[in-house]
Amino acid sequence: MIWRAALISLLLACSLQAGAVEIGGARFDERALLGGSELQLNGAGLRTKFMLKIYAVGLYLPNKAATPAEVFASRGPRRIQIITLRELTAEQLSEALLDFMRRNQSDLELQKVQSRIDSLQQTMLGIGKVPAKTTIRLDYISGQGTRVLVGGEQKGNDIPGEDFNQALLKIWLGEHVPQVSVREALLGQPQ
Repeated sequence: MIWRAALISLLLACSLQAGAVEIGGARFDERALLGGSELQLNGAGLRTKFMLKIYAVGLYLPNKAATPAEVFASRGPRRIQIITLRELTAEQLSEALLDFMRRNQSDLELQKVQSRIDSLQQTMLGIGKVPAKTTIRLDYISGQGTRVLVGGEQKGNDIPGEDFNQALLKIWLGEHVPQVSVREALLGQPQ
């Protein structure tokens, strides 16, 4: 009788974990809904710096993509989901994201999206401290733009333009990324 209860508990625990990926203690569901569309987890990785876990990040797309070119060519909604693994200040988070966003743009590309980068920076700086285990979603919805959500609450206004969202994606998928292993993981390659 006891073994039967233990077996049922084990099966229940396994079924609850099915459809989720865990990276550095952060959990990413295999599927997500965004703007009425179902997205699938393309990949997830762990950002470290000096052997410290900084955040886990997952990329959600309508269809799987194995290269940055395939991601950039995909149309429709998409999500970058960041789960912080340590407390960060808004300044730390903003500076890190915007630095790599700028590194991956030509001067002309940067000029075209600069006002929207400024909007993102204002939004990020308005967040304040970001405790460990905070979920930050950067959701792109066609026709509306990129929406920043922290702990499920929208911060700032939607930032228009698919070109802006692609500039944002280049933080992790561009030529100059904070960590190559994270780019590989987001493209579905094991870390």
